[in-house]
Amino acid sequence: MTGYVPGRQFQNRTADRSGAPARSTGTGRPRSGAARTGPSRPHPAPRTSQAARNNQAPRITALGGGQGLSASLSALRRLTSDLTAVVTVADDGGSSGRLREELGVLPPGDLRKALAALCGDDDWGRTWSEVIQQRFTGTGELGGHAVGNLLIVALWEKLGDPVAALDWVGRLLNVQGRVLPMSAVPLDIEAVVRGHDPAFPAELAAVRGQANVAVTSGTVQSVRLLPDEPPAVPEAVTAVREADWVVLGPGSWFTSVLPHLLVPELAKALVETRARRLLTLNLAPQPGETEGFTPQRHLDVIADHAPDLAVDAILVDERAVTGGAFGQADLAGLEKAAERMGAALVLGRVARTDGTPRHDPELLAAAYDRIFRTHGRIGPWR
Repeated sequence: MTGYVPGRQFQNRTADRSGAPARSTGTGRPRSGAARTGPSRPHPAPRTSQAARNNQAPRITALGGGQGLSASLSALRRLTSDLTAVVTVADDGGSSGRLREELGVLPPGDLRKALAALCGDDDWGRTWSEVIQQRFTGTGELGGHAVGNLLIVALWEKLGDPVAALDWVGRLLNVQGRVLPMSAVPLDIEAVVRGHDPAFPAELAAVRGQANVAVTSGTVQSVRLLPDEPPAVPEAVTAVREADWVVLGPGSWFTSVLPHLLVPELAKALVETRARRLLTLNLAPQPGETEGFTPQRHLDVIADHAPDLAVDAILVDERAVTGGAFGQADLAGLEKAAERMGAALVLGRVARTDGTPRHDPELLAAAYDRIFRTHGRIGPWR
């Protein structure tokens, strides 16, 4: 059973993008012997008029990181090929952390996961998706590194341009869409945590580093990025401004979802874009980051960090809030929290049926499709 509680009326915010700069999407793997003449994007897609766009799939930009973004991309790629992932770059653990510390590069791990999620369903796509996710075994210097991380970093060093390098990897993998970092500089997350030291449960402490914030035993109160006011990747800002829909979440709330709202140029674009905005709630509180949080608390955290951000729809798994991982949630309170953000609360079944707190790509895609068509549809996409 699927339904929604309507919030504010949606306005037609369709933009006339006919004169906008060109945006690229994947067009397939390179042919044997094809010439490669430079680091620029090798397969630009021509810009079309708004009238022509009305008969095409929606242009969607998805923001996040890690497994949450991968789940969203796995669903969205079923609905459109005009898809851009804007990925957090604050990871400081594992293979990404080691490469970041040794070479001073962006952490490639979440970017790699997004690329893997956008690989095709043919033999080429499935094989490359598995290859870039493969980790070296052993206890030597390569032990634990993901193949895709090394490939991405190698192209960064060769081309000197993180966006162009990711476009080349996307072309090799024949990805459906495009993957961008949200910033061109590595970022750190610093959280204010209550009770980080269990001996002092009421004390506030600053906890730095995504890996440390993710496993704190305390309660995260707020987060900020270091350096302050980091620059956004221009292509990421353009993707947000030119989208039909912007999808934020699911994912680690403080370390994957919120960081996009703390990059000034990206936050400004999110507020000013004519795209509609969809927030996807997690299926369960995350141990460490959001342990004990209610669904309402998740929404309040977003509102506290980005008070100017309006949202058009909030997607919530109905079983998660009616006796599931969140317990018997206060649906009236959740609806009010959504209304404070200007959003319609959409209840649906998007979780896998195996009992794990993971989104089912097919169910999530169906829920996204209903929202895109029902809530302020921009054009007859299919």
